Amino acid sequence: MRRLPVLAAVVLVLLSGCAGSVPMLDSGGTAEDTVPPDDVHADIDPAPADLADPTTDRLGWEGGYWYNESIDVDQSDGLNSSELAAVTNRSMARVEYIRGLEFERSVPVEVVSRDEFASSQSDRETPPSRRTFDNAKFEALFMINESTDSIAVQSQNRGASVGGYYSPSEERIVLVSNSQTPSVSEVTLSQELFHALQDQQFDLSSFDQSTREQHNAADGIIEGDGNLVDYLYGQRCGEEWTCLSDTGSASGETSNNSSSGSSSGGLADLGPYFLKYQPYSDGPAFVYQVYEAGGWDAVNAVYETPPTSTSQTIHPGQYPESEPSVPTVDDRTTGSWERVEPEGRVNYGRVGEAGLAAMFASPLYEQPGAAIVSPRSWLNTDDNGTPRTFDPLNYDTDYSDDFAGDRFVAYADADAEDRSGYVWAVRFDNESAADDFRDGYGQLLDYRNATEVEDASGPGSVYRIPEGDDNGFSDAFRVVQRGDTVTITNAPTVEALAGVRAGE
Repeated sequence: MRRLPVLAAVVLVLLSGCAGSVPMLDSGGTAEDTVPPDDVHADIDPAPADLADPTTDRLGWEGGYWYNESIDVDQSDGLNSSELAAVTNRSMARVEYIRGLEFERSVPVEVVSRDEFASSQSDRETPPSRRTFDNAKFEALFMINESTDSIAVQSQNRGASVGGYYSPSEERIVLVSNSQTPSVSEVTLSQELFHALQDQQFDLSSFDQSTREQHNAADGIIEGDGNLVDYLYGQRCGEEWTCLSDTGSASGETSNNSSSGSSSGGLADLGPYFLKYQPYSDGPAFVYQVYEAGGWDAVNAVYETPPTSTSQTIHPGQYPESEPSVPTVDDRTTGSWERVEPEGRVNYGRVGEAGLAAMFASPLYEQPGAAIVSPRSWLNTDDNGTPRTFDPLNYDTDYSDDFAGDRFVAYADADAEDRSGYVWAVRFDNESAADDFRDGYGQLLDYRNATEVEDASGPGSVYRIPEGDDNGFSDAFRVVQRGDTVTITNAPTVEALAGVRAGE
């Protein structure tokens, strides 16, 4: 699993002040105090006073190192293979101490530079059908306009923000170093090691992550548990443990209380970042609430019945009973319009409550005063108005509350290159919540300079963002609400709406 920096959202919020947004962030606000205390760890036998190696493998000891043992390493000229092995083994022991799960085998760890990793992301090849589908999806969320390659945006985001990843298929870890020589952030390493441990214990490849919503939902436990362990590990770095820090400069074994471990600069677009960030913000708080109720055994049980929607981690009280209700979208294309079948993926999308919240929050970072949701409601802050490092963002918005499920389908005009459209059906638990979503979506259309136009060819309301508009979302939109469900049809022109979805 790729690791997004825990502190990145907070940093990005502060960086947005450089564009003139600071006055919006002064309103403060507090979130429920779910920050774990300093002493959370597994109930295991402590290391012996003399740190002698045990006769058999045990929790809190790996590869010759106890969790509280000092190691002799020097990162000033990069880590050699023996130093990296020592850091890795001790970090494995520390993860076991915190989480109470035993590693079955060691995991190879490779360290690459930020530039090398970013280059590998940009070199990926994407089938044209997947590119068309993704472009339409992010256009529907008003995050990436139709003149921009969404795949390139996401690749740049990954290259700039990812601190490391564990590959289940290869069973190896890659850490991204911000320094010129191979050095590591031990806290980043700890989370990727924990992902390897998760894979050994719970088989990460068995989780259904076929859409963004299902990916984020499963990550509620996968990344939520990983980032909670990451957070608990970082709490001990300082007074209790000495930890390695990848600061981008020469350093040895130092005290480090930060769980960032990667750069938050260089992001191409914040909207897709926030869409993917939700389980990293809400997941740890969700997992910690499960831990408080039943300890690590209760957390382990969640892997048997993982969250099925982001709503279950945004609102932990909905887990596990509240299942998503996903609407259907029947194809009603006419003429040369046809459904996009993305190669290697399911032919529909689901963005979930997290996607709606990210969509409504994105304008905050585009220009001063562009608030569909307020900074006060979007940021979880402490009593001083400072964004929290634990669960920093609030994906519970007035316009996405009582969300039930969604389905997105992309279409393309076979007779005209680069002409695409989509149908996006969004369902809520009740008609009142659907009313609220439609109100928020109307504000988004207004923010994107849309005007309502007369059209008697179908139900609902039709809007048009004019050609040549600076924001790049020049299209036609039909918005139809039937009870608890809002269906949005998009096409390049008002006339083309019927081609994408006839009779709507």
